[in-house]
Amino acid sequence: MYQITESLKIALAAVWANKLRSFLTVLGNIVAVTSIIAVVSLVQGINDYVTDAIQSDLGVGTFSVQRFGMITSEEEFEKVVGNPDVTEKDAGAVRRADLVKVVMSQAGSSGDVRYRDRLLESVSVSGVSRDYAEFGTYKVERGRPVTPMEIDRKRPVAIIGWEVADKLFPDEDPIDKIITVAGSHVTVVGVNEKKGSIFGSSQDQFVVIPIGLSAKLFGARQRIELTAKPASADLTEKAMDAATVALRIERRLKPSKANNFGIVTSDTFLGMFKQITSGIFGVLIGVVALSLVVGGIVIMNIMLMVVSERTAEIGLRKALGARKKDIIWQFLIESIVLSTMGGVIGTSLGFTAAWLVTKLTPMPASVHIYSVLMGIGMTAAVGLFFGLYPSVKAANLDPIEALRRE
Repeated sequence: MYQITESLKIALAAVWANKLRSFLTVLGNIVAVTSIIAVVSLVQGINDYVTDAIQSDLGVGTFSVQRFGMITSEEEFEKVVGNPDVTEKDAGAVRRADLVKVVMSQAGSSGDVRYRDRLLESVSVSGVSRDYAEFGTYKVERGRPVTPMEIDRKRPVAIIGWEVADKLFPDEDPIDKIITVAGSHVTVVGVNEKKGSIFGSSQDQFVVIPIGLSAKLFGARQRIELTAKPASADLTEKAMDAATVALRIERRLKPSKANNFGIVTSDTFLGMFKQITSGIFGVLIGVVALSLVVGGIVIMNIMLMVVSERTAEIGLRKALGARKKDIIWQFLIESIVLSTMGGVIGTSLGFTAAWLVTKLTPMPASVHIYSVLMGIGMTAAVGLFFGLYPSVKAANLDPIEALRRE
């Protein structure tokens, strides 16, 4: 331990004595680590953000019945383009399926929303069935939710998003005010809590109305989507299988025919998103690894020059009894310290860059301890690997020949 401590002191003194050279030596490591830390923080931040957004929208332990499901290629789209729309009959079939506790029907459209002389264009308008409150997608902050009885009777009432309330009612309470949605008068009964934005796109510009009223405003043939919740989150897979069987029976599909509908969960979307980001991350790792190799070669060349400069010192140390492993440790620790300092600086700059991107753009960032360990650990490994040859070369110098060079 004493030997390592002394070698560390010598290494730090050598680095400090040649500050400019040391900085230029590890500049490649600094750039590489800055890049990987910044991108890892951003990718992880996006993953965390999208995970929260998808799970809050679809819910944990729920599944969605759609016309298509997940489409990943043009060939898949051609196979499902003829699928029929999801209907309320399908909703009834899913409700009757074993293990399914509750089902929500939701129709999505867009239209202009007006209050007096204030107008919002192309606002998202969602028509929901009576069981929408069971899923927690909408959380009323002011006022009250739309009741199941109001939905059954197709009453002209609505919950509005936080941004809609802020823009249409900047100076007054929106509760019980009458707004115009797609040309029809609707009474505001509640304001949803603020959801924020995803990549700069607001999630608070929407209106929620009864699905029957939505059919009146936008036509009875509007497409709907079903969201189902099993009796328990542990039964999601079995409930999905039961819903699949119920839908196939409802649509009278023969055993030889494929499903003409899609069933997806939040895990489906998350899996696809993480697959995309992991591919980007893999390419980045390859590019950064190449940069670290180049930086390691620079460190090796500098360490070879250091060995040449300090040949007399090496000869004197060996003449005084220093063993080969003592010389190896001295120069190996110096190489590791030099490289790791680049990693520490690069890690700090990477976090700073990620923070600036978060502040100046809609991109989120998330700092994880493993990214810090990864950045510093990689540079330490580079210093160890590329410092080994110069260290061994220094250890193998003949002390008499080394002293003659002074």
